[in-house]
Order: sequence, then C-alpha cells, then structure tokens
Amino acid sequence: MISRKEKKLLLDREPRFDNILSSLKCGVDLPKTIVKETADAIAYARKFNDEVIRPNTLKEDIKTFEDPDYLPWDIIKKANEWGFYTMFIPRMFGGKGLSPIASSCVTEELASACVGFANVMLVHYLGVIGINVSWNMELMNRIFREVVRGEESGKPCIISLAITEPEAGTDVEENELVDRARLNCRAQRVDGGYIVNGSKVFISMGHVSDWCCLTAYTDLKRPSENAINFAVKKGMKGFYLGRHENKMGQRVCPASELVFEDCFIPDDLVLTSPDTLWDKVLKSRRDAIEQAIHYVLSVTRPGVGAFGTGVARGAYEKALEFASTTKVGGRLLINHEWAQTMLAEMYKNVLAGRLAYMEANYANSLPGGIYNPIMKKSAYYYQKYAPQSLFDKLASSPFNIRLSSWLMRAMYVDGQPLEIQQRNTGLASFAKVLGTDAGVKNCHMALEMMGQAGLRHDRGAEKILRDSKLLQIYEGTNQLNRLNMFANLIGNSIPWVRTFQD
Repeated sequence: MISRKEKKLLLDREPRFDNILSSLKCGVDLPKTIVKETADAIAYARKFNDEVIRPNTLKEDIKTFEDPDYLPWDIIKKANEWGFYTMFIPRMFGGKGLSPIASSCVTEELASACVGFANVMLVHYLGVIGINVSWNMELMNRIFREVVRGEESGKPCIISLAITEPEAGTDVEENELVDRARLNCRAQRVDGGYIVNGSKVFISMGHVSDWCCLTAYTDLKRPSENAINFAVKKGMKGFYLGRHENKMGQRVCPASELVFEDCFIPDDLVLTSPDTLWDKVLKSRRDAIEQAIHYVLSVTRPGVGAFGTGVARGAYEKALEFASTTKVGGRLLINHEWAQTMLAEMYKNVLAGRLAYMEANYANSLPGGIYNPIMKKSAYYYQKYAPQSLFDKLASSPFNIRLSSWLMRAMYVDGQPLEIQQRNTGLASFAKVLGTDAGVKNCHMALEMMGQAGLRHDRGAEKILRDSKLLQIYEGTNQLNRLNMFANLIGNSIPWVRTFQD
C-alpha cells in the first residue's frame, strides 16, 4: 500500500500526473473514479520502478549476455508478489479489475524504466486479451482464477499469446493477408477435440507461461475462414518448448519457439471454433474472425504504443539527466539553446505518443469498443464495489457462465457494426506507429546529445535503443500498421480504392 503523502510525492514528479491525464479528467461519459484509480496505478508503478526495476535493469541485461538461456524468474516472482499479473483481470474472476485506461498508463510508466521488465510483467495481458475476446466465460473463469491462485500461493501463473509462425509473421496480423501466409499450424478435428501439429515462434514469455492462447487453422489453404483458438496448458502431451531466441534488445523477456506434435486439445479447451454455436449464429464466419482480430489488435497495438511512449520518455529522461550534469564551454549543457530545443523535441514526442494511445483507449471505450462493456458507469461501479463473494457465487454457476458467454458474444461481436471496429483498429495502428517511432527517434537523439558517454552500458542509453527497435516489428510491423491505418481510416471511404493488394 502507498500512503497519501508518498502517493503525492510520486505523482508530483515529472512527468506530473496532471500533465499525463488532463484529457481523462474531461471525459464526461467515463466514471469519475477512473481518474483516482489511474493516479493510484501510476503511483504504484513508479514505486515499483524505484524499488525493483531501476536498481536491477542493467544487472539483468548483463545476465542475459552471460547466459543467453537465462530466464527472469526473480523478476516474475517479484511482479507476482506486487500483484501485476492480476491487476487488470476483472473482479468477476478474482482479479483487481483496474480499468484498461489505467493499464496503458502503467505500461508507459514501467517501460520508461525498462521496456524489457515491462514486457515480463505485462505481455501476460496479450494472452489475457486473447482469451477475453472469445467471450468464453467458462475458460475465462477457469484460467483467470488460476492466475489469482498463483498470486496467492507465490507461484506465478502467466498466459502467453501464440500467433506468429516461422514463415508467416506479419501476414497473420491481418485477416486480409493471412490467406497468403505460409502457415504450418494445423488443427484436425477428431472425436472429443482436435489434433494440432505445427510451431509458433517469437512468443513472448513462452518458456515461462503456464497457459498459451493458441491460434491454429483447420484448413491451411483458407485460413481466413478457418481459424480456431485454443487454451493450451503447459505439460500437455505433444506440446514442447523449442529454442529461446538470442535477441538484440528486450533480452530479459524471453522470446520462445512452441512446438506441437500430435498435440490433442480437448473440446473444453477450445476458445472459439467454426463448430461452436456462436459461430453458427453469426452472420458469416469471415466476419466473425475479422471482428475478433480487430478486437484483439484494437487493444494490443495501443499497448505497444504505450511501450514506445515509455521508451521515448526513458530516453528523454536519460538525455535530461546528462544535460543537467554535464558542462560544455563552461556552462551546463541544459543552458545551451540547441540542447533545450532537442529536449523540447524529445518531450514533444513523449506527449504525442501518450495522446495517441489515450485516443485509442477512448475509442475502445465508446459503444462497439471492446472496453465499452466494462466502462459503462453502471457496469464499472458494479464490478468495482460489489462484494467479491457475489462474483464468486455468480461464477460458480455453469448456467450463468454459459448464458453470459452467449449474451456477450451476441452483443459485443455479432451485434456491433464492422465500421466501428475498423475505426478502432485504425486508431490502434496510429497509436502503435506513432509511439514506437517516437521511442526510436528519442533514443537516437539521446545518443546524439550524449556522444560517447551514451554508448557505455552503465549509462543505460544504448540499452534503451536496443530495446526500442523491436517495438517497430511486433504487433505487426510499422509499415503494415500504416497500411492498416490507410485501409480503415482513409481507404474505406473511397469506393474504388483497394488495400492490401501487393
């Protein structure tokens, strides 16, 4: 817990809380307590930065060079102890239920100290989102409560998201491109479930996850119409861990190969498939898949934008510290106008990245957005203040769970116009591109200002640059995200324009 005095000291530091969320205070349709909730979350993340991340980030980076197979169990246990793995899981499933808007601010805050650490703590929510968008309340209840028990027992339970394949990276990020991809992960229907064969690569936290949200395809020739999603448990027969990638940056967060060899996945671990009642009542299978993809990306890409904004801020803070302590021509560097204009440019990039991911969050909170069901004032206050025993009782009823699954799918997938999801995924790509490009730009500017000093590992600036480059690649390359922006924010209003053609 944080005292009121300590919270004020944490929030009064630069960047000030008032400068971070002034627009949130004006959100007339959002619950007012979100402002306080977000302030508390930022203060908590800053405290974790001070006590855990900053004292250890360079030490952990060196460990990964000494042992390329190093896994960050100490960090994972500390994050679990502080409650970060349940922070954004709904209270209905035993989590703390903080708002998704607070999650982006926490992401930026943690990434400003070390984006590798931030990924170790928060990429878990990629898996959470992958399960969420299925609206499979039975599996959500089962898996999320296992995460909560992991926190209580001190044995972390983490979820990963497995989409990328060895010869199909960017193509699997967009439903319009997936039919061109060289896919290998196939799911074959058998009695009682599916047999999966194939592999996934570059899966963040794959080596340390207990659950994997896996995408496979029943027909590799028409994957856009045959995607199927599973929840796969570590230790299941036919599910193996492959290589651990030796990366340039974000080294403390493992990127894993997952291998499936005749892996039987029973029906009760199927999140969504072409055979479920939900898919049969939807308007079309392609629309169902496309909207599910939009739902996922409308959340994950602003999250990467928040990572990038945090990186931009970390680089800016390194440059500011250097300029405040280094003399040039007898004057502190910060008193030279050229340095002031560079620092202002870097700070501008931070502000722009923050505004971009917050705009995407607001769009997701409007009707039709994935956040809307929990950001409505009635639902928000209910899940925030209702007794936990009431949630536990509701979740214990199979009928309530199955009915909730059907209603949520009908209302928030089939019941929403595709145009809304196109807007949201377009803004998500905007946030991702702007934030991550800003992160890389600020890293270059910090090194330019710091000169040779910036290349020393103990200064931390070169590590931030190494960490930043990966942000422009995952969750769809930035070039793909530019195409997605055009397709969903520009091209869809021009009847004769065709996108994703080359």
